[in-house]
Amino acid sequence: MSSSDVAVGMGEWALGCSGRFARDESVRHTRGMEAVDRGQLELAQSMLSGAQRVVVLTGAGISTDSGIPDFRGPNGVWTKNPGAEKASNISYYLSDPDVRRAAWQARLDAAAWSASPNRGHLAILDLERSSRLHAVVTQNIDGLHQQAGTDPDLVIEVHGTIWFSRCWECGDRRQMSETLQRVRDGDPDPACELCGGIVKSDTISFGQSLIPEVIDRAMRVSEEADVLIAVGSTLSVYPVANCVPLAKSRGARVVIVNAEPTEMDGIADVVLRGSIGDVLPQLFAQGGNT
Repeated sequence: MSSSDVAVGMGEWALGCSGRFARDESVRHTRGMEAVDRGQLELAQSMLSGAQRVVVLTGAGISTDSGIPDFRGPNGVWTKNPGAEKASNISYYLSDPDVRRAAWQARLDAAAWSASPNRGHLAILDLERSSRLHAVVTQNIDGLHQQAGTDPDLVIEVHGTIWFSRCWECGDRRQMSETLQRVRDGDPDPACELCGGIVKSDTISFGQSLIPEVIDRAMRVSEEADVLIAVGSTLSVYPVANCVPLAKSRGARVVIVNAEPTEMDGIADVVLRGSIGDVLPQLFAQGGNT
């Protein structure tokens, strides 16, 4: 199976969690810095001190501190509204006008519109300023890396973005704000203005293929990394999780920052447990600069 044939869940309902299950991508930021192994932190800093091409792979955990909910956690969007999950399946979305109408109403009040970057996003920007950030591969669709100031050319959004809408038929792509204004003006299921086709957010849904050139670029930068840092993901969603073993196989050091265990802990050189907003600023303050 090629990477472009692997479907993932559409994250627009949670606006920050783009994996198959929130148990895969949801992290709880209940642990403070007291849980972080200082020796492991210093080891990770030493790895970064000699790095020239650092790739950061981010999942939903980096955005929950910005107020963006997950899917299936205790306060997850699907936990509170199981019917909302249908909108994450492309077949339901395309075939059922009621599902689309509900999706457009949900988009009007989405958490992403008011969310701001947090300390984790800003720490990655500090790493970029040290001229060592090679790329950010993100599973998130919230655009918070770009809002934090990270160069958009360095951000690889493997699951798309909520900030644009796209026609399923002709591919016409527009600012989401423009499409949402049509909903506010009374159109509950806005069709494409060019061809009349079905419009959705420019994100990847269950049953929808990834964009080959996007996931291929994610794999390529992972091969080029001398350090790969996986942040806020349990690394259970494929093919993007393959970035970690791929980088490792090419000689990169692997650092995992997450509050919960991940499926890749066994191949990591360093595993840091704790709040992302606490760990990343410390990690990059020394490790990202000479």
